Amino acid sequence: MSLAEKIQKDLVDAMRAKDELRLSVLRGIKAAIKHKEVEKMHALDEPESLQILQTLVKQRKESIDQFTKGNRPELAAKETKELAMIEAYLPAGPSDAEMDGAITKAIAGSGANSIKQMGAVVKAAKAALEGKTVDGKALSDRVRDRLSKLG
Repeated sequence: MSLAEKIQKDLVDAMRAKDELRLSVLRGIKAAIKHKEVEKMHALDEPESLQILQTLVKQRKESIDQFTKGNRPELAAKETKELAMIEAYLPAGPSDAEMDGAITKAIAGSGANSIKQMGAVVKAAKAALEGKTVDGKALSDRVRDRLSKLG
């Protein structure tokens, strides 16, 4: 079952269960995917759909951060619930050991020895972790840390 089919099935289930929050989140996901399909003028494949979900996750995390800073715990709680629902459709993220292994391999493969080669290392590490949900900021922070110890 493709991601779009799974979302559609869960959307119908949420309608039947009268689960308003879940229904709202799934409609938002479906709308974001449809918007991108119209923009690109073709049906999206799985990696493109997952990229949209990762964007939605990033937006929710930023909203949670802003609502927490703005002393709005009720809105932060709502965004946290939405975040959990969206993340359920994403593949599992890499473990710390997998991330460190990919970074080590990327540093060795690119011959990086200073912070100046960080872009190449991050790109190679992301390629090595393909198929997993990688938080780009966390990955770049780890690469920066490792390269600063080398230099």
